[in-house]
Amino acid sequence: MPSAISLLGVPRGEDDRPQYLALRDQIASAIDLGKLSPGARLPSERQLQTDTGTARGTIREALFQLEAEGLIYRRDRSGWYVSPPPVTYDPTRWAGFMTYVVEQQRVPATETLSIESVAAPSAVADIFRRAPGTPMHCVTRRRSIDGRAVLIERIMVDPVLAPGLAEHDLNGSLTQILSTHYGLQAVRNRVDMRPCALTTSVAEMLGVKPGTPGLLVVRTSFAENGAVVEYDHEYWRHDAIRVHVDLQVRP
Repeated sequence: MPSAISLLGVPRGEDDRPQYLALRDQIASAIDLGKLSPGARLPSERQLQTDTGTARGTIREALFQLEAEGLIYRRDRSGWYVSPPPVTYDPTRWAGFMTYVVEQQRVPATETLSIESVAAPSAVADIFRRAPGTPMHCVTRRRSIDGRAVLIERIMVDPVLAPGLAEHDLNGSLTQILSTHYGLQAVRNRVDMRPCALTTSVAEMLGVKPGTPGLLVVRTSFAENGAVVEYDHEYWRHDAIRVHVDLQVRP
């Protein structure tokens, strides 16, 4: 592999910026110019330290900055890699994950990790208008883009409305299963989004370190009669998604 100096164009002692910012800017520039393409592995921290003469702590500070910006990501015991382009997500559209990922010429995949019956906590029971402790289907799925796991979703469904849900193949469209087999047609979605840090359980399922930045998307789908069809928590890698809304201004 070429030295970090030749690959990134990092000058020694020729910059008045803090060292970590200078290194951050050089790596970001290399990504922007295509010297480091999406999915490319960065030079190791040791190689960066050797080639730039920079302290290991300073190098890590630069890498953590780039990670926070979504430009690079870590693979456990493998190193740092350039992040693939994020998919565009428009919460005002009805298109599901599989549809909008394919529309952007990417390859989606879904893996059902578990489906279990759980007692609804008070907050969830209130959303479904059930008593606290009422059994609920809880579906946990891992979704990937181009072979890279990007989100974990946990979906709550009322078993009274969808008995025998576990008998279906949940690796496809759950919305279609609920509509086709149970007559549960969502006519309204409520979407809330906020930044989060990925917890240990979610991080392990995504193969990242606990505390990695994430985006939490909470979606509540309602039927025409007001019943909750799905209550979904999506834990996204923050570098995998770009939220885009195109609004028309009315005169």
